[in-house]
Amino acid sequence: MVLLQLDPFLNELTSMFERGTETGSVWVTLKRSSLKSKVVRNKMVTAGEAVEYKCLIRATNGKKTISTSVGTKDHQRFQASYATILKAHMTALKKRERKDKKKSAEADKREGTSKRPKKS
Repeated sequence: MVLLQLDPFLNELTSMFERGTETGSVWVTLKRSSLKSKVVRNKMVTAGEAVEYKCLIRATNGKKTISTSVGTKDHQRFQASYATILKAHMTALKKRERKDKKKSAEADKREGTSKRPKKS
């Protein structure tokens, strides 16, 4: 796993999405992390020091994994860039197949069954 800076991470994420448009998937996970071990965090808490948490973001396509860490200062800029990338690459999603309500209602009438019981 490679820990990248924000801009190279976004560039690599864009290329992962472009490579995965025809076949393949890209998984992105976000996690709160201090990037310190549990022992070090506990020592900081007992000493009264504040622990700064960051957002650890990982992306993988099954073969390659990249990650970055986003602090509170860069969060707004990263979120805007990330949203732009997602909107640009949502075109590869397949549309959900929906049943037509009119056709299913007509089929129920022909069969003589209805979904709602009649009130008496």
